[in-house]
Amino acid sequence: MTSNNTFWRHDTFFGVCEAIGQDFGFNANWLRILFATALLFSPKIVLIAYFGLGAVVLASRLIFPKREARPAAIEARGADNDAEMAELPLAA
Repeated sequence: MTSNNTFWRHDTFFGVCEAIGQDFGFNANWLRILFATALLFSPKIVLIAYFGLGAVVLASRLIFPKREARPAAIEARGADNDAEMAELPLAA
């Protein structure tokens, strides 16, 4: 059983970068690289920022859950040009 919630997935570390990437429409790997590079220079600030963003992401996902897309109703009628099918010439 897989969960669509990035916070609870087994393959992410709280899903912070993935969730932010999805929300803002960019590849989460860029944010991961930024955090990893910044972690080398100031681990304390990066960890505080990461867990702070994690709290914001968790709160936003709990307060505003993503709605499931409903399938559109399929109409049974055919296209307008179905009745007027013309014979096409065969290629040589």
